[in-house]
Amino acid sequence: MQNFVLHLPTKILFGKDTIANIGPETAAFGKKVLLVYGSGSIKQNTIYDQVTDSLASAGLTVIEHPGVKSNPVLSHVREGIKLAKEHGVEAVVAVGGGSVIDCAKAICAGAMVDHDVWLFFKGKKGVKAKLPLTCVLTLAAAGSEMNGGMVITNEETKHKFGTGNQLLKPEVSILDPTATFTVPANYTAYGAVDVIAHILEFYFTTTDPATPVQDRFMEGLVINTIESCRQVLAQPDDYQARADLMWCSTLALNGLTAAGLGLVGFPMHMIEHSLSALYDVPHGAGLSVVMPAWMSWRAAAAPAKFAQFARRVFNVNQRDDSKAAQQGITHLTNWFRDVGSPVTLTELAIPESAIPKIAANALALAKIWRLKEYDPEIIASILSTCS
Repeated sequence: MQNFVLHLPTKILFGKDTIANIGPETAAFGKKVLLVYGSGSIKQNTIYDQVTDSLASAGLTVIEHPGVKSNPVLSHVREGIKLAKEHGVEAVVAVGGGSVIDCAKAICAGAMVDHDVWLFFKGKKGVKAKLPLTCVLTLAAAGSEMNGGMVITNEETKHKFGTGNQLLKPEVSILDPTATFTVPANYTAYGAVDVIAHILEFYFTTTDPATPVQDRFMEGLVINTIESCRQVLAQPDDYQARADLMWCSTLALNGLTAAGLGLVGFPMHMIEHSLSALYDVPHGAGLSVVMPAWMSWRAAAAPAKFAQFARRVFNVNQRDDSKAAQQGITHLTNWFRDVGSPVTLTELAIPESAIPKIAANALALAKIWRLKEYDPEIIASILSTCS
């Protein structure tokens, strides 16, 4: 295990009937707030009313900024920054999943500077300050409610970049599992895929050979994510299953899973970001295509960790590491199919002829994230196995 610093400043309010706390919690940071949310589903399931009633009861002035897409775009972030500056906003409230929270984070950081917010994502500028951020989570997926990461798509350049900073962590996040009862089956599944991808990025890219505590922790999270997702798809209003899935999502990417692992990377996300940047596919759907392909490519050279994963998570009984690794990948791929998440580019309506363009697009993020071993040829060879 490597040396590490773990700082988790986000206050979590978890459970039923917690959304009503968003007003008092936000009032601690200011009286004028920007309310960021998506296309309007929260107005159909009472969450919008719960949030706005609480904000009003706390005496807050609210400026609304709806319309966040499932792959949030730079133009909408810029509009939010303009609103925040024009109205002298003192805090931001995000109501939604990771896309909404990521958009809100970018607004919080961009409102504090004179330069364009995209410079943060290009690695040209670092975040030095942000507006306070409070959140009401409505989708178990990204883990953005308790981490310092954000991902935005630049529609003009067709690049989807992610960046992170400790200052971007929300001050308060409210996690009421009942807020996810109405999430459609496909997005519930895509969210669970994203959770697993976050865990496996750390699990498979650490070079430390002695991480038994973290390994068991991550394996347990994968098992619980698979089990709770299955139960939720069978019974969408199962509170316990929704709660388990939501908490797995948060734990997967709040810093605990990566603690002590040393240098890690996000190659699967790097490749998927190009799929959703160029074709606007749901992030989790893109990951369920990329993940088995990347795992097979990496396992061919170093099967031991993949074999461990297969034996512990899917109870694979195979002594040969290479065979065990491939069986584990097959089990995971079959689970993606079972929950209705795609596993081929064809299912995403992406032609095989587009692979070189996708690989070239992904190279820009590979350079920013310092994933030096990935050139267009390697990325294309990975994608060619999932066409």
